Amino acid sequence: MRHALPLWSEQGFNSAQGLYHERLTWDGTPVSLPQRRLMVQARQIATYCRAGLDGLYDTSAPELAKGLRCLETVERLYWRADDGAGWIFSLAPDGTPASPVRDLYAHAFILFAYAWAYRLTGAPRYRRVARETAEETWQLFALEGEGFRDRVPQANTVRRQNPHMHLLEACLALFEATNEAFYLDQAERLVALASRRFMGPRSGALLEEFDAAWVPLAPPGHNRVEPGHLFEWAWLLGEYRRLAPEAEKGGHLCAMAERLFVFGSTEGCAPDTGLVYDAMTEDGVVFEHSTRIWPQTELLRLLCRRRKDAGEGGDALLSSISTLFFTRYAPARLAGGWIDRLDEGLAPMVDHMPASSLYHIYGAAREIICT
Repeated sequence: MRHALPLWSEQGFNSAQGLYHERLTWDGTPVSLPQRRLMVQARQIATYCRAGLDGLYDTSAPELAKGLRCLETVERLYWRADDGAGWIFSLAPDGTPASPVRDLYAHAFILFAYAWAYRLTGAPRYRRVARETAEETWQLFALEGEGFRDRVPQANTVRRQNPHMHLLEACLALFEATNEAFYLDQAERLVALASRRFMGPRSGALLEEFDAAWVPLAPPGHNRVEPGHLFEWAWLLGEYRRLAPEAEKGGHLCAMAERLFVFGSTEGCAPDTGLVYDAMTEDGVVFEHSTRIWPQTELLRLLCRRRKDAGEGGDALLSSISTLFFTRYAPARLAGGWIDRLDEGLAPMVDHMPASSLYHIYGAAREIICT
């Protein structure tokens, strides 16, 4: 991280606009894109706030000042930008709204950013804006029955687990930062929804997409499963149990997390390298043999936590993935950069670095350091 964090705070930051770039080339040159998404800004802000809390920067460090300055800019340009509730999806290069859509995934990450900014600074304003944003999020996205719509206006009636997962992550971060019961109550509801709706009835694997009645979108055996999300959910269930130990009754959450880990690590990883595939079915049939960097970081983080909590680190798998991570995804020649996606033969499938991956990489790095 001693190279990655400076890279994105320097070459990856547009000082004139006070915003982070969406992507860089492998030599650190910013790539011009038609939109700057709220989600990317929020992830970068949260990452630098976490780095400050973890002691990588002192309180006067320019990297932290840039992150908090970015949060002020983002609040001014994205929040209620068209006088409606919530945060717009993206800005154009000139700083005007590009997409006025309200997106649940993006709202989850701006909540996450405010949680970490509040933990870093203790500034009451961050806590207040977080609560107002949370209330707007429930107002905009909550469905009459259960769960949330993906966006407003709705493009279709497909329901997806992924925004719910990140909303859970944000609620847990906000509860830990503020100790407000509201956030833990919402986290409890999201965990219950996941247990009731997201797990496939045949395999118990976490499915990605559902219809309006929360029925799996595809026929049995043809539903998309992303192994990286199995590991993310297993991690978050552990975080929920840590913050709400009284919620674990009969060990059902621990058992659910274990099923996700076992299914993901046995069916969703390459047998020769241990690398995490991009996608498979709920029957374990891999149909995307490519491997992005973020699922590797989610497995690394979970393996480190399992080792710390119960002495179960999966040492061989941990060693294999760690080695490949630094030789294939984040080689020294990129000086803090990374290759975001490899094909089945471990050749690069992209020619740039997306900023959004830093959040995953730092999440794994801080767990490795703590372990």
